[in-house]
Amino acid sequence: MKSGSNRIEAVVTDVVTVNDLVKRFHFQRVDGGLLPTFSGGAHTVVEMRDGDRTRLNPYSLMSSPLDTHDYTISVRRDDVGRGGSLFMHNQVKPGHRMIISNPVNLFSLDLRARKHLMIAGGIGITPFLAQTSQLAGRGGNFELHYSVRNEALASYADVLKQRHGKRVNIYRDDHEERLDLPTLLAGQPLGTHLYVCGPSGMIDWVRKTAADAGWPVENVHYEHFAAPQPGKPFEVTLAVSGIGIHVGENESLLEAIETAGLNPPYLCRGGVCGQCETNVISHDGKFLHNDHWLSDEDKAAGCKIMPCVSRFEGKSLVLER
Repeated sequence: MKSGSNRIEAVVTDVVTVNDLVKRFHFQRVDGGLLPTFSGGAHTVVEMRDGDRTRLNPYSLMSSPLDTHDYTISVRRDDVGRGGSLFMHNQVKPGHRMIISNPVNLFSLDLRARKHLMIAGGIGITPFLAQTSQLAGRGGNFELHYSVRNEALASYADVLKQRHGKRVNIYRDDHEERLDLPTLLAGQPLGTHLYVCGPSGMIDWVRKTAADAGWPVENVHYEHFAAPQPGKPFEVTLAVSGIGIHVGENESLLEAIETAGLNPPYLCRGGVCGQCETNVISHDGKFLHNDHWLSDEDKAAGCKIMPCVSRFEGKSLVLER
C-alpha cells in the first residue's frame, strides 16, 4: 500500500463510549455501498487530519467479517502519546468524514488448525472479536482467555461471554485472577494454533512460554503494532530523491518522508509488516530501532531502518529513498 492508494471515503456513523479509556467508532462508505471484505485479524489505517498535520494510525477491525455494511474499531485513549488517540476521542463525532484504507491482514487465522487458542490483554481484545465471529459462523473450534485490569475496563467481556459462553475466560487483575499459561498450553490437542495480542510484555511472555513448551513457531501468531515514539529532532538526506528532510520531535521518519511529497510503501505503520524497510547508505550516530521486523543482526549492523517507528540520533543519516 502507498499513501494515496486504496483509500476509502468514509463517514463516522456512531461513536460509543465503552469505558473510561475506550471508545468505539463505526464507519460506513460515504456512497452507501458495501465496504471491502476482510477476515478476522485485519486492520485498517485511519487518516486523521488534525489542523495542518495528518496522522495515519492502524486499528484492528472488530466488526464481523460476515457483514461489511460498516467497519468498527476501538481506540484506547493515551494521554501521553503523540495525539492520535486524543484526536479520535476528543474531535471525531458522528457525521465526521474520514479516509480509511482497504483492510490488510497480518494476523490472520490459520484455518488448517484443529483448534484456535486465543490470548488477549487490554485493548488487544479487538481483533479477537472479529476472529471469534468468523469462527463461530463456520463452526470453528476456539477458546479465548482475556486478561483485564478490572471489571470496569474489561472492554467487550460481556459481549463475548454472551456470544460464546464458556469458550470465553476472563482474568481480572484486581481479583488476583491469573492465567496458568503452562498448564493451558500443555492441555491442548495436537494441531492447535496459538494467537496473542496485547501489551508487549504479555506477547513476549506467551511466545517464550510456548517456545519453552516446544510449540512449533509456525503455530504461534501474534500482533503488536509499535507506536512511533517521540524523540530528538534529526536531519535526513534521501539520496535517490535528492532532498533533505527534518524529522520533528513528535513525528515519525515515515511521516516526514510523506510530508516531503514521497509515497513510501506501507501496510501497518507499526513496525510489523516490513513494507517500509529502507536501506541506510551512511550514518554518523545511533539508531533507535523500535520495530518488530528487523533481525538483531540487521539492527546491530546499522544497514536498515524501519521509518514508520524507528528514529536516529547523531550528526548525519543518508537513506536510499
